[in-house]
Amino acid sequence: MMSQEIKKYFHMLMETVDGLDAIVVSDGDGVPVLKVAYESTPELALRPSFLSTFGLASGQASKLGLGKNTTIISTYQNHQVIMFNKLPIVITLIARLDANCGMLLALESSFDEVLQELKTAVDVPTNG
Repeated sequence: MMSQEIKKYFHMLMETVDGLDAIVVSDGDGVPVLKVAYESTPELALRPSFLSTFGLASGQASKLGLGKNTTIISTYQNHQVIMFNKLPIVITLIARLDANCGMLLALESSFDEVLQELKTAVDVPTNG
């Protein structure tokens, strides 16, 4: 199925960037749609409550008048988290602190084509 192909692709990406521990695709509310993670990934970073922070932080950042926020980079004691706004989905990369941030950011373009079908599945119109 398509999700298995995407997971294989994500595993390949994780092997090419040293220190990349997880790639999570979630909806705008932080609900994981697809997740590939090593056991070393902090479990708290994989929970919807953490993954949903992009929307909150992006909303606050947009109030600065600098335009639409597309990427958020956060660093913690042992990890860095990069979130890409690809609404209706958000892509979260969780990496060790010593991972090359530039290489992680360069992965953004590789997500566009592979996730197009997933975006269509998540962006279901609601009646109301």
